[in-house]
Amino acid sequence: MVDLSQYLPIMIFLFIAVGLSAALVFLPIGVSYLTGAHNPNAAKLSEYECGFPAFEDPRSQFDVRFYLVAILFIVFDLEAAFLFPWAVSLKETGWAGWITMMVFLGELIIGYIYAWKKGALDWE
Repeated sequence: MVDLSQYLPIMIFLFIAVGLSAALVFLPIGVSYLTGAHNPNAAKLSEYECGFPAFEDPRSQFDVRFYLVAILFIVFDLEAAFLFPWAVSLKETGWAGWITMMVFLGELIIGYIYAWKKGALDWE
């Protein structure tokens, strides 16, 4: 027969975690329902972030250029993240590390030129 008593502390921890999570989520909702005034009107439901109504439907699709710029930002951000450790450890890696990083930078430059030629960086 299998002894499951070793799992008792884990189960207690999980029950406490689920209980605290539920309390931290549902307790404020319940308190606001019991103590708050529920009379929504046009002023409360109006736009408050920018001060004027939206020009179009907020669920409209974004142009693909937003995503291309975001992807290019991530690529060049990762490039910077790879350059810092390489620069710190260049003395230990020697010529092999330098050549490898130059190949990496060459690939990124080719990708940048490709994106530029395709018009991913043109903004209208």
